[in-house]
Amino acid sequence: MRRNSIWKSGGASFFLLLFLGSKLFAQSPYTDSVYHAEIKSVEFYNTKKQASFPLITLGSGEKVMLAFDNLRGGSQEYYYTIEHCDAEWNSSNISTTEYLQNYSDDKIITYTYSLGTYQKYTHYELTFPNENIAPKIPGNYILKVYEDGDQTKLVLTRRLYVLSPKISITAQMVPSVDNSTRATNQKINFTLNYGNLPVQNPATNLRTLVMQNNRPETGIFNTQPTYIRGQQLIFSDVTQNDFPGGNEFRHFDTRTLKLNSERVLRMMHDTANTVIMLTDPDQGQLPNYSFQYDLNGSFYILNQDGTDPRTDADYTHMYFTLSTPKSPNDGTPYLVGRFNDFKLDENSKMHYDANTSKFAIALHLKQGVYDFTYVWVDKASGKADDTALEGSHFETENDYQILVYYRPPGARWEELIGFRLLNTAKK
Repeated sequence: MRRNSIWKSGGASFFLLLFLGSKLFAQSPYTDSVYHAEIKSVEFYNTKKQASFPLITLGSGEKVMLAFDNLRGGSQEYYYTIEHCDAEWNSSNISTTEYLQNYSDDKIITYTYSLGTYQKYTHYELTFPNENIAPKIPGNYILKVYEDGDQTKLVLTRRLYVLSPKISITAQMVPSVDNSTRATNQKINFTLNYGNLPVQNPATNLRTLVMQNNRPETGIFNTQPTYIRGQQLIFSDVTQNDFPGGNEFRHFDTRTLKLNSERVLRMMHDTANTVIMLTDPDQGQLPNYSFQYDLNGSFYILNQDGTDPRTDADYTHMYFTLSTPKSPNDGTPYLVGRFNDFKLDENSKMHYDANTSKFAIALHLKQGVYDFTYVWVDKASGKADDTALEGSHFETENDYQILVYYRPPGARWEELIGFRLLNTAKK
């Protein structure tokens, strides 16, 4: 009865207010960001595998796919370019002729209109590199999409990684050395073998970023190796790369809107699709780990009832509630995943509903399979805590991305020369 009362006792109006009142805050041009509320379902991945890490090897023929929807419909004049950045995503401030082949910008010409959906939209796609734009040198690149050929009218930005492998990486996940976190944390040790690469000072020539599940905001930079053994740099200090393991991501499945899937309380179809989810519990204090297959925070656009989810998958008003003993006076939960770039902003902020004593949020999402998690932001400190509502376990399956950056002698930029994907469940 408590679940049904969300809709019957004014909850619909509450959720609608949340949805209509959402807006996008200003974003940095060097992060994964969306600048217009009508831009949805942004995908960016290596074309070898949907939802994969957006990394390509220079000169290999590998490509990335950018896809997104515009809910305004019609057709817009979208252009794109890329800009070279350093390891910390600051502009390298070098000429486009130094890092780009052929042209400095190009127009997105591939788009299609939605078919048979309540929500009308236009779907755009871009495959890169191509004959018009391609990177010359390895490193971090920010892909910018903008309107009318004007780079001040940003539509979205995505981080792209271009690799030129010049270093080998071995890595392993071990329990935390600290007894107090051995049951909750995952420690990453790794070794770099730079061979004949000119490395005069490892602390200045090389730096390595370790990320958990492609989340730069929780990534850790390594510059000083624990040991140097010949041409090997060993990073195993007891205080380095000790990550909370977190929990398996929560998920929902809207591949079909004809019947309720796991975690769905009710579906309604009138002038739009509406899905009310079962209330999610607070998992922060659960003592034991429970395995659950997840996508490590990613999402897939899919539609079992159609033939091409790019254009016949529909949008749905999704309503989520969270039950927790935590007080709204102490902080606020946010619902995040790769689908919203793990952004803690007004669009992911949950609001407290005094009628149900639960936190709630409304999201407008395309059909598919999605991972998500709840992040608690403490009111007093303003700090985000990924484990307060989810818990943390050493056994949790996670992906770790290890990226090695190198500044060649005399160069004014950093190159990406090493990459390793480490999965904690695969030996």
